[in-house]
Amino acid sequence: MTKPILFTVMNSPLGEILLAGSTQGLTHVSLQAGTSPLIPKPNWQRDEDVWATAVTQLTEYFAGERQNFDLPLAPQGTPFQQEIWRYLQTIPYGRTTTYGTIAQELGKPTASRAVGAANGRNPIAIIIPCHRVVGSNGALTGYAGGLQFKAALLELERNGRLDTAQQLSLL
Repeated sequence: MTKPILFTVMNSPLGEILLAGSTQGLTHVSLQAGTSPLIPKPNWQRDEDVWATAVTQLTEYFAGERQNFDLPLAPQGTPFQQEIWRYLQTIPYGRTTTYGTIAQELGKPTASRAVGAANGRNPIAIIIPCHRVVGSNGALTGYAGGLQFKAALLELERNGRLDTAQQLSLL
């Protein structure tokens, strides 16, 4: 028997965020105003309480009061994707790295494109900070929610807050 997927939707400065998962942990965090919103499946169950701690931690993050998350995570992916997603969680708040650097550090120097593909399939936005990965020249490249969201998250981490005009442009 499969575990039910429980979800909730929270408001944030970047619009609605959908959080979903099972009793094992979060499997999805989706920026709903982005380019790839997650549509709950008919058999998913809405539960406003199950992800209350995640909502609180994300609210603190957007207020500039939290730099690290302490939540059960259960993203589904290949072993390589899982390895990349674990690595992403080691990138310090407010810092960036490149796809090539990740590939080098994991001992796979020719795998920067594969790192980029795994990064792009990260199902848990913000909490698994794929937004902290940039191109080799420092340019913002690829973000499943849209580059404007990546820029906003990096701005938040640089300054501890989001500019109001920037927030409005995202919605």
